[in-house]
Amino acid sequence: MLEKIDLSKRVAKDTYKKGMEEAGEKLGLLQRELKAAGIPVILVFEGMGAAGKGVQINRLIQALDPRGFDVYACNRPTEDEQMRPFLWRYWTKTPAKGRIAIFDRSWYRSVQVDRFDGLTPESSLADAYQDILSFEKQLNDDGTVIIKLFLYIDKKEQDKRFKKLTGSRENSWRVTPEDLKRNEEFDRYLQMNEEMLENTDTDYAPWTLIEAVDRDYAALKILTTVADRLEYELNRRNETEAGAQKQTELPGRQRFKNGVLSGIDLSKKLEKDDYKKQLKKLQKRLEELHSEIYLLRIPVVIGFEGWDAGGKGGAIKRLTSHLDPRGYRVNPTAAPNDIEKVHHYLWRFWNDVPKAGHIAIFDRTWYGRVMVERIEGFCTEAEWRRAYQEINEMESHMANAGAVILKFWLHIDKDEQERRFTERQNNPAKQWKITDEDWRNREKWDEYEEAVNEMLVRTSTTYAPWIVVEGNDKYYARVKVLKTVVEALEQKIKEVNGTAE
Repeated sequence: MLEKIDLSKRVAKDTYKKGMEEAGEKLGLLQRELKAAGIPVILVFEGMGAAGKGVQINRLIQALDPRGFDVYACNRPTEDEQMRPFLWRYWTKTPAKGRIAIFDRSWYRSVQVDRFDGLTPESSLADAYQDILSFEKQLNDDGTVIIKLFLYIDKKEQDKRFKKLTGSRENSWRVTPEDLKRNEEFDRYLQMNEEMLENTDTDYAPWTLIEAVDRDYAALKILTTVADRLEYELNRRNETEAGAQKQTELPGRQRFKNGVLSGIDLSKKLEKDDYKKQLKKLQKRLEELHSEIYLLRIPVVIGFEGWDAGGKGGAIKRLTSHLDPRGYRVNPTAAPNDIEKVHHYLWRFWNDVPKAGHIAIFDRTWYGRVMVERIEGFCTEAEWRRAYQEINEMESHMANAGAVILKFWLHIDKDEQERRFTERQNNPAKQWKITDEDWRNREKWDEYEEAVNEMLVRTSTTYAPWIVVEGNDKYYARVKVLKTVVEALEQKIKEVNGTAE
């Protein structure tokens, strides 16, 4: 495919100058309109070595207000980045609403440069492609415009440019041994890029091929491509908003009134002496396992959800009491702040994904999208319905990176919740734990129960299972949480060591 591109295309100087002025003026205007409309934009620059990505990015941004964009040069991942899922460093750089993020190389490194260098095993290639497609689809569904540009030159032109760069004392550093290696095996690397383009060219994030031998021609094509796409997206969205009708419930909605929770035996108890004995044993074992997962570089993600007063805080306290504080972090999740609100709802959780060998504990999680935000009307029905798949894909990406993922729903009945609420209300030392909102939420118990049942069914997977914890008895609940974590870590360590049955 790429070798058939006509690289002889040129543009006259006067045509180039006039076209750049017109397209640049248009792009500047569009940037202001995008900001006003709160539309985030991602520009991806990929291509062959020495194709001129840096030069073309510089020409493009001359038309933009520098206060409204960020440029990221994504070279080989740092040690810190290598200890997280490969998409982590890109998720955390996704633009806020109304801003533009420009990537000089991107998440596509994993399936071209890193693949060529042997950093992405062929066995992981299918997962990498799926993770990339899911990533772009999630951003698109949330309103992000994604424009992907691939700058192509042939081997003859690359040889010429590498020779010129290496012959310059000021620019020789720009050509690395890895660049020269890919030049030597140009055809093999070209094939990898062709596979990448074919596998990731979608209607919502298509690739535009840029003939990059003539830099002026390339610059003009890039500028007009970006401007035309942004104009199209603005017009399309304005038309959609103008014709939008009041949202109604989507057809075929399943009901989950009598689901998983209705079958939970909340009479399960544990006597205090037995509790103390098991707690001590499990905490000691967890302390040992914490050291092992650190040495084996196994990341762990543990999410806690549950009814208000369900015992999340107590369970987390017992879970962490014997852990090395340098190796774990508890992330309490409150209502999103102003910065978090202008990003994709998963953005703030991606920022807290743990490094390899570390544990991230979430007190409330990304599942707020399909519970609180759903019930209280903080997102549209289309958004929370879409979230089930988005969440599964995010957790799949973490699992593909080797993470242990456990999600606990701490379940109590309505009477037990009322008892605990009243106890907190009457105890000055615990009154801070109870709010008027907690009492109001009780009025929507049935709605929340239906939402939780649906959540458990649609998002419990083999790689990120839900564990419903019988929580009326706090002793039983805490021990079950600890025992589940210990067993999951032991199993993962066996798998990593190749000793699993």
